[in-house]
Amino acid sequence: MSDKPEQRFDPLLPPEMARACENAGAVKAGRRAAALVILGILAGAFIAFGAIFMTVVATGAGDLPWGVARLLMGLVFSLGLILVIVGGAELFTGDALMVVSYASGKITGAALLRAWGLVYLGNIAGSIGTAGLVFLSGQHGLAGGGVGKTALSVAAYKASLGTADLFFLAVLCNVLVCLAVWMSFGGRNVADKVLVIVPPITAFVAAGFEHSIANIYFLSYGLALKEWAQPEFWAAIGQDAAAYAGLTVSGAIHNVVVATAGNLVGGSLMVGVVYWFVYLRRQG
Repeated sequence: MSDKPEQRFDPLLPPEMARACENAGAVKAGRRAAALVILGILAGAFIAFGAIFMTVVATGAGDLPWGVARLLMGLVFSLGLILVIVGGAELFTGDALMVVSYASGKITGAALLRAWGLVYLGNIAGSIGTAGLVFLSGQHGLAGGGVGKTALSVAAYKASLGTADLFFLAVLCNVLVCLAVWMSFGGRNVADKVLVIVPPITAFVAAGFEHSIANIYFLSYGLALKEWAQPEFWAAIGQDAAAYAGLTVSGAIHNVVVATAGNLVGGSLMVGVVYWFVYLRRQG
């Protein structure tokens, strides 16, 4: 007989997924601060890569029916969370599920807040850093400036959202993001994880929900274009910075703060706590 452990190819069932999520949160909380920040930077960059991909596809999708264009945008944006999950990075919105470990007594409240804070700082740095690199690359000049114009339009729309709409769009967003992360715990291999990630992420993008970390990239990049794009770019798109007067630093901060709060509620309370209650709560 072989001494090797039995290999299983069937996915984990929901109760097993709950245990995997619980254990993963404990591991995350125990990581060194530097590791959490670095993994957070990677995740911020990975989500930005999905946003970049989406911006390029949206630029060429104007002649398609609106819903079809949104579907394509969502499909390509899925790249971001695939890179995070398969690449082993730490994303604040997905780490909202660490509340499962806290509710089970595996980690303390202080450890939970420490992990969230360090990962969030890393996500900010990764998103803004990637936005800076993309701006310096001159990618906004592609398609006769069309890519940059799309990026400006996306950023201006996000900066204009009202508080109530933005909050609930963010709640709904992270319900889907955390469901994607939750289901990925059930996968035995990379293909399993990719297959369960794509539909929820495609859905949230197509539906116009708001993701705080992606928005940090979109808004940073849009603000950089508004402030520092060369006259040749503005001439190519037939506009000037005044056309985006509503895209401001204060509007960007408002968006990120409200979206972060909504994401935290959607992921931790509406996914993490619900599944903890069903599968992990100890009966008296």
